[in-house]
Amino acid sequence: MTPIAVQLYTVREQAAKDLPRVLRSISELGFVGVELYGRFDIAPADLKKVMRDLGLRFTSAHVPFPSGREASRILDEQAELGVPAIAWSLEPEEFRTTDAIARGVDRVNEGAVNARDYGIRLAYHNHEAEFSNTFNGLTAHQILLDLVEPDVLVELDLYWAAVGGADPAEVLRDLGDRVPFVHVKDGPGKSRDDVMVAVGQGSLDIAAALTANPAVRWHIVELDRFDGDIFDALRDSYDFLVGGGYSTGQAGSATSD
Repeated sequence: MTPIAVQLYTVREQAAKDLPRVLRSISELGFVGVELYGRFDIAPADLKKVMRDLGLRFTSAHVPFPSGREASRILDEQAELGVPAIAWSLEPEEFRTTDAIARGVDRVNEGAVNARDYGIRLAYHNHEAEFSNTFNGLTAHQILLDLVEPDVLVELDLYWAAVGGADPAEVLRDLGDRVPFVHVKDGPGKSRDDVMVAVGQGSLDIAAALTANPAVRWHIVELDRFDGDIFDALRDSYDFLVGGGYSTGQAGSATSD
């Protein structure tokens, strides 16, 4: 089965105050890994030790594409941490025309080439605009994937694909072995302003999506906005995904304690 992780954007406010404590809580819930978001006030060596002591792994890092003047800094930081992949997005306005998509792809491809020298893979993470914008019967997401370097991976956000009008399970099937990462979230499924709920308590057909493609290597839970105790939501999400047999947690546990 596919291991389960947390995107740290979910706990960004708590992590900004005490990242080691947050990581400990994530580990105690049974999660296997985390996807980094942003930068924290902790030395890379110390962060790696905390992760190692807790039995957690880095799935990837959600940081900007390593292109332009910041490329070396971004890649040096992620290489020092031992992060295997970087996932990032283009902006919604870059999907309004095919020319805009092509210009955005230049930045993605530059990042992919730069990352190769570090042994780091690049993955593209979608929002809703990639699926709500279509050109001659093709979604902007399909056009983008036809233009990027062939070794660029996909981190499919199930929720935003659904908000954009796509069937996440169908998209996953079509991606084949190109999609190692899936962002799993749930909620009303109506707009980018949605307040989300624990996975399994919203409108998405999570079961159909997570059984659509056996090539996926990580289920990464991300709740962008949540009213209530976020760790309760993570526990409920874990119980749904691991208890339902869709994901696996630490030591293969079926449910959290």
